[in-house]
Amino acid sequence: MLGRYLSRAVDAQARWSKPFGEFNHRWLGALFHPIRPIQSFLNGTWLGHPVHSVVTDVPVGALTVSIVADLIGQQLVADVTMLLGVLAMVAAAVTGLADYAEVDGTPRNRATVHGTLMVVILALYTVSLVIRSGNPTDRLAPVVIAFVAYLLLALAAAIGGDLVYLAGTHVNRNAWRAAGTKWVAVDLGGLPDIPEGGPTKVKAGSNDLAVIREGDRILAMHAVCAHAGGPLAEGTIVGGDRLECPWHGSRYLTANGHVVRGPSMYDQPSFELRRAEGGGWEARRRPA
Repeated sequence: MLGRYLSRAVDAQARWSKPFGEFNHRWLGALFHPIRPIQSFLNGTWLGHPVHSVVTDVPVGALTVSIVADLIGQQLVADVTMLLGVLAMVAAAVTGLADYAEVDGTPRNRATVHGTLMVVILALYTVSLVIRSGNPTDRLAPVVIAFVAYLLLALAAAIGGDLVYLAGTHVNRNAWRAAGTKWVAVDLGGLPDIPEGGPTKVKAGSNDLAVIREGDRILAMHAVCAHAGGPLAEGTIVGGDRLECPWHGSRYLTANGHVVRGPSMYDQPSFELRRAEGGGWEARRRPA
């Protein structure tokens, strides 16, 4: 029930978060798109998992230790773990910005609120650290500032979690696709045959496929991009062996669906096609 109120409160910020998010989208695209390999690294294409969600555990854990250490009078522990937490927040921000650059619509608005809160939190912790660096005899002010920052951190973390669990940001769009071993008839949608080149959209049972034909060689993967659901059948072939999503530029090997460029972190389900005995084509999913 509380989640509904949080979602409504975050969505109510759209009057400022939408234009601010669009502004951020432009400059982040200009920053990251010329350095796609670096962005893919920050996204987690190499890991098969979002790097941001891994890195964010570090500041949350460190800052939790810091506030407990403050409460029990362990000043050195509190200060060192806070410094570690702040440095980890910067690392989390870099990976988060790489992801944020490829988020659209309502999730972008929510991510804007999340990111803005994180900047405020980082500023508060920095102020607390600066005060602590002077070794004051009265530490009430930096402790109170850190406590307020921690409460805001919990709120921002909840909003970030909703981006994944509620809005489905960076969730594998093909996670629940059936992986049966049976051959299924291919519906060409009125086409006399699979045309040369591609990609061409066809249907095999409940699955939409993006098919590329090179003579007698047929290459196929699921037509829904694992990153954000983009239509791969409307994509382009790059370098002769890679299919690029038209939405955010993720690239997959046509031979097996393996992701080779982000922002996607997940491989595409790959399919094999063969001539059916009664004419036409049939398809089945390749083993992962």
